[in-house]
Amino acid sequence: MDRLSVASWIGNAAAVLGGSWGSVSKQAKRACCSRQTAYRHAAEVRRAVADRCPRGPSYQQLLEENRRLQEENEQLWQWLDESIELPKEKQQQFTVTASAMGLSLRQVLCLLSILLPASQCPSRATLGRWVERWSAQAGKVLQVLDCVCRHVVSVLCLDEIFFRRVPVLVGVEPQSMAWLIGEKVEKRDGRTWHQTLLPWDRLEYVNADAGTGLEKGLSQLQAERRQDAQKPDLEVGLDVFHTKKEALPVIHRFWKKVEGVWEQAEKLDREAARLRWRGKRTRGVLRRAQNAWKKAEAMFVRAERIDAAWQRVEAALGVFRPDGRLNDRAWAEAEIAAALEQLTGPEWAKVRRMLGDRRTLVFLDRMHRQLHEAEPKEELREALVRLWWLRRGRSAKLRSDRCVSPPAAHMVQAVVCQRLDPNWQRSYGRIARVLRRVVRASSVVECMNSVIRMHQARHRTLSQPLMDLKRLWWNCRPFAEGKRRHCCPYQHLGLPLLTHDFWRLLQADPQKIAQELSTQQLAV
Repeated sequence: MDRLSVASWIGNAAAVLGGSWGSVSKQAKRACCSRQTAYRHAAEVRRAVADRCPRGPSYQQLLEENRRLQEENEQLWQWLDESIELPKEKQQQFTVTASAMGLSLRQVLCLLSILLPASQCPSRATLGRWVERWSAQAGKVLQVLDCVCRHVVSVLCLDEIFFRRVPVLVGVEPQSMAWLIGEKVEKRDGRTWHQTLLPWDRLEYVNADAGTGLEKGLSQLQAERRQDAQKPDLEVGLDVFHTKKEALPVIHRFWKKVEGVWEQAEKLDREAARLRWRGKRTRGVLRRAQNAWKKAEAMFVRAERIDAAWQRVEAALGVFRPDGRLNDRAWAEAEIAAALEQLTGPEWAKVRRMLGDRRTLVFLDRMHRQLHEAEPKEELREALVRLWWLRRGRSAKLRSDRCVSPPAAHMVQAVVCQRLDPNWQRSYGRIARVLRRVVRASSVVECMNSVIRMHQARHRTLSQPLMDLKRLWWNCRPFAEGKRRHCCPYQHLGLPLLTHDFWRLLQADPQKIAQELSTQQLAV
């Protein structure tokens, strides 16, 4: 045990560490200890101070640590930007939108399991409840929007499809491709179609096939319109698409018969050549081959006549004649009558019945009436129609690199229009609008049917609420390409909505939507 005090220890350490020459000896004598003890005390004091106040990192170490922490911070922010944040609302939006696009709940769940950890991924039952809830909401929103559409739409293409033997009534506006009717019904008779179309009091033209129930419903609606002077007359056009669809298989089957007879004649020729090479008699085989070739030639000529006749029918069902002149009912009926002389036989009965129906050429009557309203002057109207056809032919030449008309023909025709009326551009805009909106076929509703069938193929049952959800999504979905690109069907239809976003519109209150639409319509 040391006999020296703490003050002596500190004095010894001070003499060793900070004293001048000879200070250690003087301090050792003063403290009554040896010089080695003084040095030992200095080391002990230094160690104690070092232990009491440990030394920190150096300046370079601090700079390096700071740089490392900054890089780590930047990397964490980058990971945060790239990370996927899916709260419950986003999960519902993802599920409902995917279901409206046609994905099944199992497919939606598979995609969510990729984005979310297993502990946060909702169950399939939860997804089903979300879809059921928002599908019911879509039906309420569509009730409001359909009421507004009934005051805007004047043309519809109608058809019916089946889901597991359950009929579905489908109606599409052709210019905007807005899906406006999509109802599952028990029957597709005339009464059902009549009740479905009765609220559409602004409807002026309908294009549809020759379905029995649809035809009866439209006939009843036409009879009621004739008695009501406040509502416009309803014109019904027979779908050209289904007429061609019925004719093309008949032509294909006839050509298959021609090919069969032709192959039989070639087979008999080969048989005659084989017998001749073996030195046997070929008189009977040659006779049968000659008869087969005569039959093949006759059938080939008949097939060419059928093709030529059908080409005349297709030209008669067009807006313009092959020479570029505007088509009319008189010329079209004469061409169809001449073509039907070649289209004989029981296989052509349905096609002949469709072509003989007056509704087949209703689109021509409607087009000429609208053109007369757009431009009453006959000479100027014909010149403007010719200009539209020439410009259309020029755009077709640019697309297909075919010479449809002389390069400067549309420029010469524009000069002709200028001489007839200096303000011809306004009339040309009205004429072009009429010609662009001619509806001959209900192929647009067939396209919609194909979309619905793909949706139904992924679901065991396609309920009415789920169909409403898909219909609302389709009408709010912007087109990616084509002449309608960058806008959704509701925008092309001119529906004055504050938002055309599917999810925001689905979340909106139907009563507020109705109030906003009524306010905007009054302002207009």
